[in-house]
Amino acid sequence: MAYTTIDNPELYFQAKLFTGNGSVASSTQSITFDGSEDMQPDWVWFKKRDTAEDHELFDSVRGVQKAIDSNNTNAEATGRGLTSFNSDGFTVGNGSSAGNQGPTNEINKTFVTWNWKAGTSFTNDASSTGIGSIDSAGSVNNDAGISICTHTGTGSTATIKHGLSTAPKMIITKKRSATGGWQVGHESIGWGNGVYLNDTDASTGDAGAWNSTAPTSSIFTVGNSSFTNQSSATYVSYIFAEKQGYSKFSSYTGNGNADGSFIYTGQKSAFIIVKNTSSSTNWEMFDNKRVGYNESNWHLKPNSTDAEDVGTVRLDILSNGFKIRTTGSNLNTSGNTYIYMAFAESPFTNSNGIPNNAR
Repeated sequence: MAYTTIDNPELYFQAKLFTGNGSVASSTQSITFDGSEDMQPDWVWFKKRDTAEDHELFDSVRGVQKAIDSNNTNAEATGRGLTSFNSDGFTVGNGSSAGNQGPTNEINKTFVTWNWKAGTSFTNDASSTGIGSIDSAGSVNNDAGISICTHTGTGSTATIKHGLSTAPKMIITKKRSATGGWQVGHESIGWGNGVYLNDTDASTGDAGAWNSTAPTSSIFTVGNSSFTNQSSATYVSYIFAEKQGYSKFSSYTGNGNADGSFIYTGQKSAFIIVKNTSSSTNWEMFDNKRVGYNESNWHLKPNSTDAEDVGTVRLDILSNGFKIRTTGSNLNTSGNTYIYMAFAESPFTNSNGIPNNAR
């Protein structure tokens, strides 16, 4: 039996809660992680919990104070709240004006962030290396199976080096230079189809996004879609390969029963996102910090500005997977297909073959 190679997922992913202090334009706050390991994040995703507000996403490849919002189609905004990526967390301020403090540091408001480490920079001159057909650059961590990759579109089918050493199972791409939806590719729906992180639509045929071509261990393919490859437009992609006991990208079928399906992931998850790909529904996202215990896992929606929903039980996070606890269409319509991504708090079985304690 093969075991995980990641005994401590906190080296690569951590969720963090904090309360804003941004009362004036000069306010700053250094946020440090609670876990046993320091980690310098390369991708930080913010959401205000107690009030409706945009999700704001920052990464070290695009640079500080450059935000994109998962709940809308806006182009990248500059002068926003994250001012540095630190060895044990990050620093937030107000951005260029008091109006920019809301999504990242508004005084007395509660926030959650989800944080990933990549860490190894790469650039690829496609004409020199022969890998891919257009240039790319980014930050990658092959141990954790994550790449943050940027490219400039050509308007016609192209291949792009992603930096990983194994084939990705999920890609999220956003146009930076102009408005455009968040294109999501996922192995479980096939690379001729797509969904969008910023809206509720079911999966539809979308050959133009990935040219109906699965990514390989070195490249991913884009077609002529404006969401992934408009001529001269700039893009960022968050790209994931699966790592046993640390990350899982798969699907399940709803049963329409409040005693819902158990989904085996091989890990106790710290973060889960789910989307019904059969029907028009909201995405759902959960983590191990907001409350983080069963049966009261509070949830947010990456496609919506909505505040945290604390009123309805949705799922249990278990030592080796998660179990659905609702009949709601976002998670459990009978016969519908649901894709998910999940990152671990701890593996079910560590690298020495020792099982985790049950939750």
